Amino acid sequence: MSTETICRALPECWGHRGASAAYPENTLASFQAAIRDGAEGIESDVHVSLDGVLVMFHDPSLERTTGSKGLIRERNWYGTNGMVHVRTIKEPKQSIPTFTETLDLLMKPENQHIKFNIDVKVFNEPDQVFSVINKIITRYPEWETKLTPRIILGLWHPRFVKAAKIHVPYFKRSHIGFAPDIARKYFWDECDAFSMWFPGLATAEGEKFRHECKKAGKQLMVWTVNNPAEMMEAVRWGVDAILTDVTKTWLDMRAALNGDYDKVCARHNRSFLWTWPLYYSAVQYGLVRLSRRKIEKVAGSFDIAESMDTQATMVRVRVRV
Repeated sequence: MSTETICRALPECWGHRGASAAYPENTLASFQAAIRDGAEGIESDVHVSLDGVLVMFHDPSLERTTGSKGLIRERNWYGTNGMVHVRTIKEPKQSIPTFTETLDLLMKPENQHIKFNIDVKVFNEPDQVFSVINKIITRYPEWETKLTPRIILGLWHPRFVKAAKIHVPYFKRSHIGFAPDIARKYFWDECDAFSMWFPGLATAEGEKFRHECKKAGKQLMVWTVNNPAEMMEAVRWGVDAILTDVTKTWLDMRAALNGDYDKVCARHNRSFLWTWPLYYSAVQYGLVRLSRRKIEKVAGSFDIAESMDTQATMVRVRVRV
């Protein structure tokens, strides 16, 4: 593939938790900043509160980014001590947005081109979270044409696939993950896209997976890419979208690439792929095993979830016969 061809299809910019390097992550201010920068999409995370309100927040608990504490699933949104009063530690201090407030932002006429990647955390109960999402989405006028085509669900665990297909079948689905082998084994047939940890695509196995996605027409996104050298490598790979905390950095670089691809490309060599330990297969193997263990500790075994879905499919087939 020629350099000229590559520069004609540069990756989209998706704000990872918004423009989260500049503003408190997962807040309306951060989302708005990413949109002002020119991002084509935003990515955010969802949790359900004790009183059933869907909120945009990354961690299962409040401590890291706010002046409050406690697990979101054990805190009410409304009330004197509700999370509605919680504010971020990072300036400018912001409230936690609800899912509805975020959709209201996306449904403004000037924002109806913005895509939305919903990262569904494994701390949620699948049926509950997707049922709540469905109730909120379907309240909007023209939701089927003006909202849902722009939304993609991000799933970490196969346990969430069945519930997503039942409650929100109209959404595209993506797998969010660290490892191509997990993506291929548990999610390939059920997902339209793959949102992958950038270093995991830099190995020989990652290269193979990139080619498989292209051949199958699967959308490929990478996270979290904040270093210009890694951004340039993602361009070389031909990914569809870069998820980044520094939206302006990637958008400025993309504009420069459109102006003089060869000049910008020459500034960013590929030496980091051999000099940074994170790109060694042995290091990645340990990190992926640790990540999977943490996810399975919360949501259960990947294999059991897959087995249950397979058995349910076989039962439906027998009933039809």
